[in-house]
Formats: sequence, C-alpha cells, structure tokens
Amino acid sequence: MLGLIGGAIGMTIGVGFSKLVEFAAAQAGYGIIKVAFPPVLLIGVLLFSFAVGAVSGTLPALQASKLKPVNALRYE
Repeated sequence: MLGLIGGAIGMTIGVGFSKLVEFAAAQAGYGIIKVAFPPVLLIGVLLFSFAVGAVSGTLPALQASKLKPVNALRYE
C-alpha cells in the first residue's frame, strides 16, 4: 500500500509540475508545448509503483522468515 500511495503522490506531483511548465511555456509564447497523460500511462505508473513496493517489502520478509525469531528481530 505504501508503494501505491507513494506512486499516487509522485504521479500527482509530476502531473502538476508538467502542467505548470506547459502553462509557463504558453505564457512565454511557446504554445507548441502540450502535455498529455493517457490513462494507460497513469495506470502503468501506479501498477509499477505498487509492484516495486510489494517486492521491496516481500523479499526482506521472506529472508527474515528463514531465520530464528531472535535473529530476525536483532538490529544489525
């Protein structure tokens, strides 16, 4: 869930920043710069961030599950 939420926040910041650049370029007279965000791209971004978050949480948990509980909880 953290990967999905982080992906949504990053996507929102990215879309906002690119819209800001598009607006600034239009104000400067460069109206040719247009940004587009197809739904497939946005869904892909969310799926990728979810997958990265899931893998980065699952791999350490699998490694810790093979250890004794005392060793898995030890800080090192």
